[in-house]
Amino acid sequence: MKFKFWGVRGSIPTPGANTVKYGGNTTCIEIRTDANDLIILDAGTGIHALAQNLLKEMPVQAHIFITHTHWDHIQGLPFFIPIFIPNNHITLYGGVDPVTNETIKRALSVQLQYSFFPIREAQLNARIDYNSIKPGQPIKVGSATITPIILSHPVLNFGYRIDSDGQSIFFTGDYEPQLNIYAPDDDEYEEFQAFVDAKWDEIVRAMNDVDALIVDASYTTEEYAAKQGWGHGTYDSAIRLAQAAQAKKLYFTHHEPTRTDASLEAIYRSIVQNNPDTGCELLLAQEGIDIVL
Repeated sequence: MKFKFWGVRGSIPTPGANTVKYGGNTTCIEIRTDANDLIILDAGTGIHALAQNLLKEMPVQAHIFITHTHWDHIQGLPFFIPIFIPNNHITLYGGVDPVTNETIKRALSVQLQYSFFPIREAQLNARIDYNSIKPGQPIKVGSATITPIILSHPVLNFGYRIDSDGQSIFFTGDYEPQLNIYAPDDDEYEEFQAFVDAKWDEIVRAMNDVDALIVDASYTTEEYAAKQGWGHGTYDSAIRLAQAAQAKKLYFTHHEPTRTDASLEAIYRSIVQNNPDTGCELLLAQEGIDIVL
């Protein structure tokens, strides 16, 4: 199995000279099995560059798994060129929103409304299927098994484990580890802490022993103090997760939009220096690099 980051940025695209090395597109990851099955995780602006690359291998059969429907994870969908070309087959996977009761179909159809986009949904020429998924229920795509799990974020958010060819990848989407909302002296503290601990154990089991763990690490610990509850993790929380899961490689992603290449590398050097014995390789997600497991 191999994969490539086409978008590594969080919240908003950040093109420019200061982000050219690691990339300024929002989240998109391409995964290929040994049989060349195409699995795409999220459809941020990075999916547009991926689409250009796919034009040389028409017809395309692509399976797009959406972690959640915040803009930075779906805003590239209307610009995924294969949806406009006959004989392509695109399957979009995602959850049913518990608040709106809308399926993943809404992620594309809303963006193709008259007020937001010049082309209507009826003008798409590819075959497009929509597949509602549930936590813990695996989906087969060729030789791969994709298993979703719900992770903490201010909207329904799936993390995905992909197993194929004796190898494994886990991607968290946007993820802020659950915290106890009660003070230790509150009556509800112990009961809620039991819930927090049980959820942590469930997540660790879901990503146990993966070859590549890709985690939302938007903030430093110091930055997080002012951004608790925004739905994103830290470099340190990502490392704790990787150690608990005994992951072989940890990729920090969802880079904060004001983070330049230079500031990313400064943070990375500090992380590596302060965590010499993590038991896994620490890496920054970078657009355009082929990674073979």
